[in-house]
Formats: sequence, C-alpha cells, structure tokens
Amino acid sequence: MDYVSALVPPVVMAVFFIGVVRVIVKTQGGAAKAKEDAAVDAALARAENARQASAGGDA
Repeated sequence: MDYVSALVPPVVMAVFFIGVVRVIVKTQGGAAKAKEDAAVDAALARAENARQASAGGDA
C-alpha cells in the first residue's frame, strides 16, 4: 500500500495541471478576443509612437 500513497500526490497534481491548462486554452479567444487584441494593438502603437517621438527629438 505504500506505492499507492506514493503515487497519489503526483496523480492529483497532474490532474490539477491538466485542468489548469484546459481552462487556459478554453479562455483563449471567444467574444472578448477582438477587444483584447485591439487593446494590445493600441498599447503597442502608443509605445511605438513614444519611441519614435523620443528618437525624432534626439535627431
């Protein structure tokens, strides 16, 4: 019975890990994907504009 008690924690952790991965995969995309992508694109554009403005001021 020692082997059962030795195998239970890794099996429980593996099941939990698989559950976490499934939740992460399922939450990718969906209805909010376009809004999230737009927010990331806007943030990247602001960062790029700030970088170009600082580079343009130095030149």
